[in-house]
Amino acid sequence: MHSTTARALALPALLLLALTACGAEPEIVPATVAGDATGTPAAGGRTLNLGPDQKRVRAEKVDSIASRVPAEIAEDGRLTVGFSGEGSPPLTFPATDDTTIIGVETDIAQLVADVLGLEIEPQTSSWENLFLAAKSGKYEVVFNNVTVTEERKDLYDFATYRVDQLGWQVPENSPIKEIAKPADIAGLRVSVGSGTNQEKILLDWDKQNKEAGLKPAEILYYQKYGDVLLALKSGRVQAYFGPNPSIAYNIAVSGGSRIVGTFSGAGPDLQGLIAAMTKKDNGLVKPVSEALNTVIENGRYKEVLDRWGLGNEAIPESQINPPGLPRQGA
Repeated sequence: MHSTTARALALPALLLLALTACGAEPEIVPATVAGDATGTPAAGGRTLNLGPDQKRVRAEKVDSIASRVPAEIAEDGRLTVGFSGEGSPPLTFPATDDTTIIGVETDIAQLVADVLGLEIEPQTSSWENLFLAAKSGKYEVVFNNVTVTEERKDLYDFATYRVDQLGWQVPENSPIKEIAKPADIAGLRVSVGSGTNQEKILLDWDKQNKEAGLKPAEILYYQKYGDVLLALKSGRVQAYFGPNPSIAYNIAVSGGSRIVGTFSGAGPDLQGLIAAMTKKDNGLVKPVSEALNTVIENGRYKEVLDRWGLGNEAIPESQINPPGLPRQGA
């Protein structure tokens, strides 16, 4: 398996796993906000620290869990964690020094490292290479908005820590109170990204409405999220259906809009789950899951999610290798 031929054969399959059903990283347009010289914007009565000195929420070591970390991983005292270096607030993105990687993923990884009694060693890579590095063991764990899928479970182990969520965004002064079912979008002007999973869900909702004799939605497409925000502000669009993290971040730093509903990124039949990813059967996934459950129980986990405006993506407990998105073509 270490031959050049084997690596060449494995690469296409790994890239397919990386590129399908994978919580794609949305384009984020930096918000223009009032803030201080350290890059800490103030919006809606809250502050977000975007500087390199994050003053992260920390956790205490739990010896009984730390002792279960495989010796070959624990021996250097470090936990090598893979993140995307491409930037997707509030998941992972560069701080104001353009070097330090910050975001909800780095904060949760820090909590896990703390419980395991290890020093976090962050590494950044492209999205596709995160999978290759995890499979080879170069990265001991990946925290990067990775959705659990049945194909991925063949090669990796997973410990869940967030739900995979889509959100409905409306202007702050919108009369819309909730979007939870197809009938709620009947007759509305709505925007969605072309070719996305949320577009498939939206088109299915619109089809159901038409079959039920309800007014069809007017679906508008924009290439950039910044254009969507302008359309919402001007009234050209009444609601936008997109990745919950990017919407929550925009609301946190800019205000002017709100979330009126969320929906599973896996569609109507399964709640998609985001998870820490480790090499298959390397023995690390169980202590990682136990560490996550520790910080869920003691409240540190909630502090981190609330810090980044993602409280609505919390899970009650971390699971190991739960049912994932179905296999392609299944």
